[in-house]
Amino acid sequence: MRRIVIDTNLYIDWLNWGRHEEVILQEDAVKYLSAIVWMELLAGAFRVPDKRLVQRMTAPFAKVDRVLAPSVRVYEDAGHVLQKLQKSRHYDLAKAHSLVGDVLIALSARSMGATVFTQNREDFMAIQQVRFFELTIVD
Repeated sequence: MRRIVIDTNLYIDWLNWGRHEEVILQEDAVKYLSAIVWMELLAGAFRVPDKRLVQRMTAPFAKVDRVLAPSVRVYEDAGHVLQKLQKSRHYDLAKAHSLVGDVLIALSARSMGATVFTQNREDFMAIQQVRFFELTIVD
């Protein structure tokens, strides 16, 4: 069975508007929660009900040990990828702060052979051109 990692933007759309259910609830894949995605979801949950919702959504991943945290090697590779993106694509990390998280999500998924599902076509495709990983863009 294939492994997948779902990006923050898809979870946000699902939690707020019920969109992308076909991705979030697909049964033909083993889903992993990126620790970066978990952090981003918590960072955006200001109200108590939102915090509870994020907790209910993320707890099952932790319970079955399917939280994907970047390893030291992933962080090292991320540094190289970010450097190349700055040189080749002229990214300014001071302005493109979410790019660091996106690179960590992509490279963590790559390290375990998982496919990343996201709506962020531009950044993830740029990352993929530097370091190949399986990617599915969701419209």
